[in-house]
Amino acid sequence: MSERDATGALFGDQPEAAALSWAPTRAAGLQRMDAFASRMGRAYAGKRNYDYGPERRSNISALSPWVRYRLILETEVLRAALARHAPSVCDKFVQEVFWRAYFKGWMEQRPICWRRHQSQLRTHLQTLGADANLKRRVEEAEEGRTGIECFDAWAQELVEIGYLHNHTRMWFASIWIFTLQLPWDLGADFFYRHLLDGDPASNTLSWRWVAGLHTKGKTYLARPSNIERYTDGRFTPTGLAEAADPLIETEEMERTPLPAADPWPEPRAGTAMGLLITGEDCAPEIDWAPADFAPSAIAAISAVAGRSPRPIGKAAARFDKAALEDAAARATSAFGAPAVQLQPKAAAGEDGADWLDAWTDAALSWAQETGLTHIVTPYAPVGPAADAIAHARPRLAEAGVGLSVVRRRYDAAAWPHAKAGFFGLKKKIPQILADVGLAEG
Repeated sequence: MSERDATGALFGDQPEAAALSWAPTRAAGLQRMDAFASRMGRAYAGKRNYDYGPERRSNISALSPWVRYRLILETEVLRAALARHAPSVCDKFVQEVFWRAYFKGWMEQRPICWRRHQSQLRTHLQTLGADANLKRRVEEAEEGRTGIECFDAWAQELVEIGYLHNHTRMWFASIWIFTLQLPWDLGADFFYRHLLDGDPASNTLSWRWVAGLHTKGKTYLARPSNIERYTDGRFTPTGLAEAADPLIETEEMERTPLPAADPWPEPRAGTAMGLLITGEDCAPEIDWAPADFAPSAIAAISAVAGRSPRPIGKAAARFDKAALEDAAARATSAFGAPAVQLQPKAAAGEDGADWLDAWTDAALSWAQETGLTHIVTPYAPVGPAADAIAHARPRLAEAGVGLSVVRRRYDAAAWPHAKAGFFGLKKKIPQILADVGLAEG
């Protein structure tokens, strides 16, 4: 993979500056998509790697928070690009969309990667309590007090806005790992706690790529000349690491079969059906449910507390809450059933059990209060929402409430091709587009 491919693809297109709209609604996402559609071709390919600063984001799509929450769908973004540009012209942009599917599909087939990261993170957090020097260095990095001007500015931008440009995320991770020599798991956690578009697969695997763990031996080194060029001269750092020796892990991430999703439940007399919305899919009324789906109750439930044992960033928490509010309101309008928003308060403790129990209690109480006998929810990929659903399923079953977790057509078409590197999926893009009704051209 070339540097240009890597820097443009790994972390996804990023949001616009605070001066522009950050409204976590489907309407705002569609508006932003339509406004950028004419630039999804050559304009995007030529300027996507430049970070001109928080007030100048017109060179990138700024769609990742909306796509991450599926306030707008990947198929909608792809359709917008292919409707305005020849496939060869918008090829880079189309690939960007599929990088997200690649990372999710890769992690779905290697869930052990997520579990190990979570285990290592908790080990490092325990170490912080005993190692005052490491704790101080991590605090300096997270608060933007390292003395590396660009890095410090980016750390503050991330905390304040919940944003970093794609290329900048690469530089930041590289400096964190190779210059500051801090544990990558803690850096990935810092991102995940604060990003509006924080995604378990994209974030975790991108940090692993920088460190040389995802593609074995392939690291990303932040170079002063590259930073100066692609920040348009805003930063010219000194003192950065001159080499990036790959990190080593002894255990392989063995690939397992793609987990099966549940079929859509057959309607039965006497079944009281409920719709459960998570932050993994906030548009269940778009191309997911059958036309005759008529739930009697709807709930939108947050999994943001499961992102980390540490406090979640204010910007990320606000976006999560408002996105679910928007999803609940649209679902009520689409399906004609009352909706509530559930916000489990317990944090992810030492082993995550406190938060998982709180999430399960909230979902079960809603089901019992509304007299549900079956719940349907869009499939949640590896991450906190999937962990919560798996934790809740047996408790729901004990209470006589069935649960169906239904995968989208796009995921079913793309994820099986994420077996190794991105190139394997890239070759299948024309086929995937055809499978979801978006044949190129």
